[in-house]
Amino acid sequence: MFKKFLTLITGCCLPFFVMAQGHTTISANTPRMVIGIVIEDFNPDYIERYWDKFGEGGFQRLYSRGFICANHHYDNLLQRKSVNMATLSTGTDPSRHGIVNDVWIDRLKNKEVNAINDNFYISVGSDSKEGGRSAKNLMTPTLGDQLKLITKGKSRVFSVALNDNSAVFAAGHAANGAYWFDKTSGKMISSSYYVETFPKWAFDYNELKMADSYFGMSWVPFKDQITYTESIADASLNETGYLGKYNTFPFDMSKLKKETGGSYKVLKTTPWGNTMVKDFTIQMIPKEQIGYDLVPDILTVVFSSMDYERYSFGPFSVEMEDTYLRLDKDIAELLKYVETGYGADNLLIYLTGLTSISYPAEYLKEKYRLTAGVFNPDGAVALLKSYLNIKYGDGSWIELFTNQQIYLNRELIEKKKVNLQEMQIAVASFLNQFEGIAYAKAAHEIEADNFPGGPLEPFQNNYHIKRSGDVLIKYEDGWQPREKFNPVDYTDNSQVPLVWYGAGITKGTTMRRTNATDIVPTIAAFLGIAPPSSVTGKVIDELIKRN
Repeated sequence: MFKKFLTLITGCCLPFFVMAQGHTTISANTPRMVIGIVIEDFNPDYIERYWDKFGEGGFQRLYSRGFICANHHYDNLLQRKSVNMATLSTGTDPSRHGIVNDVWIDRLKNKEVNAINDNFYISVGSDSKEGGRSAKNLMTPTLGDQLKLITKGKSRVFSVALNDNSAVFAAGHAANGAYWFDKTSGKMISSSYYVETFPKWAFDYNELKMADSYFGMSWVPFKDQITYTESIADASLNETGYLGKYNTFPFDMSKLKKETGGSYKVLKTTPWGNTMVKDFTIQMIPKEQIGYDLVPDILTVVFSSMDYERYSFGPFSVEMEDTYLRLDKDIAELLKYVETGYGADNLLIYLTGLTSISYPAEYLKEKYRLTAGVFNPDGAVALLKSYLNIKYGDGSWIELFTNQQIYLNRELIEKKKVNLQEMQIAVASFLNQFEGIAYAKAAHEIEADNFPGGPLEPFQNNYHIKRSGDVLIKYEDGWQPREKFNPVDYTDNSQVPLVWYGAGITKGTTMRRTNATDIVPTIAAFLGIAPPSSVTGKVIDELIKRN
């Protein structure tokens, strides 16, 4: 199987190298391709922690030769993949691009809306329903959309990711292709929103059945586990592991697949999910002729850090260390491939995180006596419902509570002739009494006030009048919400790595605080184009002036 894959990759490289030879004569001031290497749940600590174990061609290559933004953040209240990818690709915040959460309530239609689900479109590449996705809910253009508009469609824009929301919002509206991993079939797929006919090269890749081959293996340490001294022993972290019982190497992949319902979903939590993204990307570049002419193209590649199981093991686990040592190898292979074909000066590459990850609250509290804790959202909402029933009479006053947002039942409020703003204030005031909640703000307060530069600014950044909840919540630093029947899926860590490489960039560092919204205008400056008018970020001048 792997010999077949190597043959396929080698065969596709030959025309790539031939056609790319002319690119090395193009000025470094006009990159032929912008490549975003984005990693979900990427804690800035990982680079320094694993540095000595990384090879020279991956993370070390980027950091030792690139320009580092060492104080880089997403200033959003909700640190969600959907929210942050929309922010990264558009250069503005949720109050403008509209992706305030993974799901929200559409007040006009009075129904719950998923950020990317779209039944008008179908899967391309498999028979599943995992491809019914689109970017129609994204309210502002991405940089890729802007580049397509300026070049009259000549620029080519693509994304590849494990997760559909990352792929869709990285691609935007007008992309030539967005591809992600289908957890039901084990294939890389797309949506008819982007691709009418599945490309033959992608079909050939899926025919290799790489996901199936990985399920015939066991996940064992990449290096001798005794050398994983940067990690903490499993027992010390109280790791729950897979299915609450498998938390030490080796992991039998076929057993995990069987015990998790037979889907391919668990592959996303292993290093092989990232390897599939890398291999698919290398297969795609020459077949789609990305960067083959003088018109700049954009490619965004999104990797993951154990995906939905990241908190089952944690940021100090040996499994996370192993994931990053293997990811380093994948990134090194991708860099070598594109640099060999184009030359580093003809590429503008940035490496950043899509989200970060928090350290376990119990660990922070027990080990370092920090003011951390676990918040029980189920219990808080139950008490809130009782409080509202006492204050306003019996009724289903809470329509939806999801990811720090409470949606009130507007229809019932109107029917009972209750003052909406009064109830919003009552709910916020009630929640502010709970230990673990730093702020609960009523929607009308966010609309009426301005919070530039303070601790409440993320509320304003994340608030959209048509999509956000009636009350928004920020937890205390170090606190984590933990629902009874769902795994932890939260971080309050807004900081992620950012390093720039290629395009004549020289080594350097800035400690000035930069924002994810700054990436789009900075790339636009490199390309010599105007960013979308909706952009609120600023050009990272330190980087531009050095070039």
